[in-house]
Amino acid sequence: MPVQRPRVRAADGSGELALPAYELFSSTEVLGQMAMQRMLGGLSTRRYQIGLEPVGAEVTASSTATSKSAVSRKFVAMTETALADLLGADLSTLDLVAFMVDGVYFAEHLCVVALGIDIDGRKHPLGLVEGSTENATVVRDLIVGLRERGLDVTKPILAVLDGSPALRRAVLDVFDKPVIARCQLHKIRNVTDKLPKHLRPTVSKKMRAAHHADSALVAQVELEALARELGKTHPGAAGSLREGLEETLTVLRLNLPPTLARTFRSTNAVESMIGICREHAKNVKRWRDGQMALRWCAAGMIEAGKQFRRVNGHMHLQTLRAALERETSKTVGATCHDQEVNAA
Repeated sequence: MPVQRPRVRAADGSGELALPAYELFSSTEVLGQMAMQRMLGGLSTRRYQIGLEPVGAEVTASSTATSKSAVSRKFVAMTETALADLLGADLSTLDLVAFMVDGVYFAEHLCVVALGIDIDGRKHPLGLVEGSTENATVVRDLIVGLRERGLDVTKPILAVLDGSPALRRAVLDVFDKPVIARCQLHKIRNVTDKLPKHLRPTVSKKMRAAHHADSALVAQVELEALARELGKTHPGAAGSLREGLEETLTVLRLNLPPTLARTFRSTNAVESMIGICREHAKNVKRWRDGQMALRWCAAGMIEAGKQFRRVNGHMHLQTLRAALERETSKTVGATCHDQEVNAA
């Protein structure tokens, strides 16, 4: 809305004075925030005026800065700010007990995103980078960036991954005491994808039953038996089942309470954040470049952070930390006894 700017000068002739009220109402920050919220909510720049409050025909006729290009500029500026805030946030105060990383596609652009869960059960969007989950260098750069922003990588931490070798390698390279847990849902999907349709429900049911066994040893025996059975007719599925089998049983080996075990059996926590990012960006029809994908993804991650609840079983996270301490303190050593002997 056009307004007449009030001009006030100091009585002593020192110059013009700024009026706080005018400075507030002439600021574009609120307009930018509204534009970002509405566009993340699904309102396009073409139809942006539909979402404005009714202010009368006379005011509407004289209003400016509501065109498609003006709103787009506001949104770009605010998402650039969101990306900078996310990538520049101080992580030194976080006390993480679990870490998850996964990728989200925006057209042909893949953003690798990281999520942390602290000792109180709160989820924190940590950072993102454009690249591939199959590229260890990209993922390592992401985690190194988190370390440089203050993230403590010296404490034992549970890293729940989807099975990508690059993700695993990067976590082992940067964290001092990581305990790797493979997503059980991804493993079931990977195995059943190599089977004919009529066998998929049966194998999936057996794998789920093993993953809920009383102990990791029992589960491993059941899964190895299933792998031997599949090896006779479907060696590809059997090989997929054997690959990383022990890491799919990490949650059982840690002997976590059932509610907490359900949280860390899969990467659902980070995939939930990814789903929110996709939902906010579903109306975008043209992705110009990777920077645009990063901006949208960062804005979606920040919005997801506002919706997060504490994870199921958060009251038992101290139990998880104690289990991680025990797991990482295990050492396998051998004592060498040197003595002279006479060969007969």
